Amino acid sequence: MCSAMLASCSSSTKESAAETDDGFIVKVGDEAPDFTVTTIDGEKYTLSEFRGKVVMLQFTASWCRVCREEMPFIESDIWQRHKQDENFVLLAIDRDEPAERVVQFVENIGITYPIAPDPESKVFTKYASAEAGVTRNVLIGRDGKIIYLTRLYEEPKFKKFVAYIDSVLVQ
Repeated sequence: MCSAMLASCSSSTKESAAETDDGFIVKVGDEAPDFTVTTIDGEKYTLSEFRGKVVMLQFTASWCRVCREEMPFIESDIWQRHKQDENFVLLAIDRDEPAERVVQFVENIGITYPIAPDPESKVFTKYASAEAGVTRNVLIGRDGKIIYLTRLYEEPKFKKFVAYIDSVLVQ
């Protein structure tokens, strides 16, 4: 099942992430690299502390046009539907920007899900190459392993991603 999910999530529908130029350095089935960040609201998130929950990481930046397009859909189709689910965590990680810029970005976009600055891309480069771009999403299963990867925003691909999150949360 993972290989089928990976194929639907990579930038090429016929190749694995390792065989495409999507910039990921992780793949479905890998243990998600651990990290600790502090959100713009002052909350500390350590990925390994969420073992037993489904975790969605969204890598974003204010300068990313595609991110700005995708984020309202993450807000409405994922966050608003699952924010009360104690088995789900959503965390956006803003690449290469200071906290002040991230605060302004959040206010402009109107999202309410947690977002943490990653001013030196230390978290980003655990998941993707330094030259890779955003937007990208990583879904991590209850066992701490990556179960789904997406790159860029396309409505049909996003709908599949949302359906997959819904199905994992009812398991």
